[in-house]
Amino acid sequence: MFRFLFILVLLFPAGCRQPSTAKPADRPVGVVDTIHYAHGFFIVRYPGYRDVGIIDRRAGRADTLHFLLVEQGVAPPADRSGLPVIVTPVKSMVVLSSMHVAMAEFAGVADRITGLGSIQYVYSPIVRAGIRAGKVKQVGIDAGINNEAVISLHPDLVLTMSNPQAGAGAYKTLADAGIPVIPDADWLETSPLGRAEWVRLWGALVDKDAMVNKKFDSLVQSYQRLAAIGSQASPKPTVITDMPFKGTWYVPAGESFMAQFLRDAGADYHWSDTKGTGSLPLSFEAVAPIALKADFWLNQGLVDSRADVGAKDSRFASFKSFQTGNLYNYNRRINDLGSNDYWESGSMHPDLILADLIRILHPGLLPQDSLYYYKQLK
Repeated sequence: MFRFLFILVLLFPAGCRQPSTAKPADRPVGVVDTIHYAHGFFIVRYPGYRDVGIIDRRAGRADTLHFLLVEQGVAPPADRSGLPVIVTPVKSMVVLSSMHVAMAEFAGVADRITGLGSIQYVYSPIVRAGIRAGKVKQVGIDAGINNEAVISLHPDLVLTMSNPQAGAGAYKTLADAGIPVIPDADWLETSPLGRAEWVRLWGALVDKDAMVNKKFDSLVQSYQRLAAIGSQASPKPTVITDMPFKGTWYVPAGESFMAQFLRDAGADYHWSDTKGTGSLPLSFEAVAPIALKADFWLNQGLVDSRADVGAKDSRFASFKSFQTGNLYNYNRRINDLGSNDYWESGSMHPDLILADLIRILHPGLLPQDSLYYYKQLK
């Protein structure tokens, strides 16, 4: 399910970074948190509270949705009336994406999740234990969200996967009930580290900034060390990704975080120079000339063997990668519920994904060749 959501949301373009906001003369000067890789949010610290801005990046817009994170026991600032207030640390939350589960795990607060969009596809042992104990309820997603179920949980906030303006309209009922709804637009980021850096927002929400920042900095070092190895590797094998879906072949646009993964792994990717942070919707005929000669084929989706791939379309048998067996999919870690951990913990461990890609494309370049999220389709 999250795979299809991922395909759909990748179709939006990127926009501008942090806008300037005028401040009344009597408001203290805020301290802006340093965000190194993400472009879709910012945090400004004031005495007793923080201003979180989620930037609407559709079609080049730079509108910002603001939330005030107010420390428990501190009165909200009088000159910011009308903005949603979230009392920190957040003790309970409803999350609608597997990415949010991964971020909660990373921040050490997965046990604070009380509601999920769907309980069918969950990998986190902590959240699954909460589901079994009846502490985590299913609330639905998008048009299917059960507002009454969410309100009955009395969460401190709801995290969605949407643009700011889309989130503001779709979840008006919850906002009117006094439940802040934060739209998480990490999927619009242009790099794997930018996407993962949204976890700094979680650090602010649960007052675990120091721990989260330390873990994230360690992740950055690991990723950059691997990228220095992979990006310099030679020769660079040609690569195609994904598989046609309802007649359209969605491939990563050149400014997407998946395209950055491929560059950092030392791949020769045909659409690397295209514009856009999402996917390029192409026809089979547009992709086929590249696919026929590509050395590797990655990320085929809901298939588990070479035979499964061939059964999807007889034309795939003509691809070089199909004939040589260089088919690799991200489905090594699937639990008994059918949940794929690539879409959950993988979002917060891009270094492990990058290591897999380097091992696939450049065998022997890293100390050992065992894969974590990927497996060869045989």
